[in-house]
Amino acid sequence: MDEIDKKITRLIQKNGRLSSAEIAKAVGVSVSTANERVRKLEKNGYIQEWRAVMNARKVGANLAALILVDMDYDGEKEATEKLAKFPEIQEIHHISGARSYLIKIRVSDTDALQSFLSQKVKPLKAITRTESFIILDTVKETSEVIIT
Repeated sequence: MDEIDKKITRLIQKNGRLSSAEIAKAVGVSVSTANERVRKLEKNGYIQEWRAVMNARKVGANLAALILVDMDYDGEKEATEKLAKFPEIQEIHHISGARSYLIKIRVSDTDALQSFLSQKVKPLKAITRTESFIILDTVKETSEVIIT
């Protein structure tokens, strides 16, 4: 990845709807060159996906929570595969320390959180304990990665 590719990735992380002409102008290359570079970045796995970032509150996902999850090794793989399929879960991180996983979830309210935990998470064989933290306010949330 050269400096032009880095400039392109910085731009499209901020605004994935930029046209090839806008990218070309911003980085000082032709439109065809900009278009080809974006295609190569995607083909080579630098760009993983193109998607819209939704306003969670406007679509009814008013409550965000972080859940620490303890799991037994026996059944862990099956449990994480099952958890990954739940649309309420936005992130699952295998973490170091006293807990096994950190999960980020978005649901409508505390009743939905309680229901999700009791009906979908806790019945999984490997799950031994959960601890939930309701997010009161978000100062920063991004999927952007620093391009050095």
